[in-house]
Amino acid sequence: MAKKEWVLGWEAKLLVLITAVLVVFGLASVYAASSVLIERGQPIGSTRVLDQLVGAALGALLLLVAARLNLDRVRSLAWPIVLASAGLLLLLVLPFTHAIAPRINGARRWLNLGVSIQVSEIAKLAVVIWAAMLCAKKGAEVKRLSRGVLPLLTVVGPLAALVMLQPDLSTAVSIVLLAMVVVFAAGARIGHFILLGLVALPLLWRQVEGAQYQLLRMTTFLDPGSARLSDSYQIDQSLIGVGTGRLLGVGFGGGQQKLGFLPYPYSDFIFSTIAEEWGFVGVLFVVILFLGYVLLALRLSRAAGDPFRQYLGVGLAVMVGSDAFLHMAVGIGIVPTTGLVLPFVSYGRSALLAAMIATGLLVNLGTRRRQVVA
Repeated sequence: MAKKEWVLGWEAKLLVLITAVLVVFGLASVYAASSVLIERGQPIGSTRVLDQLVGAALGALLLLVAARLNLDRVRSLAWPIVLASAGLLLLLVLPFTHAIAPRINGARRWLNLGVSIQVSEIAKLAVVIWAAMLCAKKGAEVKRLSRGVLPLLTVVGPLAALVMLQPDLSTAVSIVLLAMVVVFAAGARIGHFILLGLVALPLLWRQVEGAQYQLLRMTTFLDPGSARLSDSYQIDQSLIGVGTGRLLGVGFGGGQQKLGFLPYPYSDFIFSTIAEEWGFVGVLFVVILFLGYVLLALRLSRAAGDPFRQYLGVGLAVMVGSDAFLHMAVGIGIVPTTGLVLPFVSYGRSALLAAMIATGLLVNLGTRRRQVVA
């Protein structure tokens, strides 16, 4: 009697191992960064790490499910997935949905449906799947501006606009760039991107100019010494933590910047906490893991064969890799503060689940199914 057997290539196995190491390291880092903090007069203790542990367990389950999915079925569901994401994003900006989409720290980014969901993380994953489907369907037509890049923007543009209304400029830009990476991998011309960039630049600047906090982030990045005690506070504290770590760090749990100096040391600035406590060695360890993740993901996508699978793999690799390296770049002050988390490591269940699903889909690319006789 014949039955199907699932066979993982070495790339997929190593990708799972790297993911597991990052998740475990992230749990330890979240605990070290949050356990001694006090919020609203109450100690956090193990609350954050327990929440993250639940997310990791659910993420592991979703990784297994994604690794076994029929990717042809995923491709056929690309439109419903992206439309559902658009609907959820719309709920965040409607004026009568404050009960389920409250404003937190000046932004409406979380949908409260019994559990808190950061919809933009789902939207990034949905955009990659949809863009891969569209590019595979159009084939060589993506080289034409009217048949490739422009149709893509008619869907991705409104999605990014909804994210920008939250407001969340960095994630909105990330969504557009992810779609552009996929269409570029499919063969779109570089000149089309230059043209669209020149058209979009004034619009993007108007958005930045209209949002005071975004403008302050830009001016602070360009002139760090101009507002030492106010607008540049976050990056100043981050750099202090990074510099304090030196070669081997101050020791696990021994960081001082998390004690009321560095904002969100367990999420937005967890890389700075890692650098302070683990030093250059710890930073190098994290960088090597993410480099390995991205290279393995690109190798899996190249060997996938089917265009949809190839474009999907490239998009997922860039989704995880760009968030990781931008987060680290913020921590050392070479790009403006973005609010992007460190995948698998930072506190945040929505981001963790999206990254775990992405890993599962990448593992799917490296899975071979063969008939064996029982």
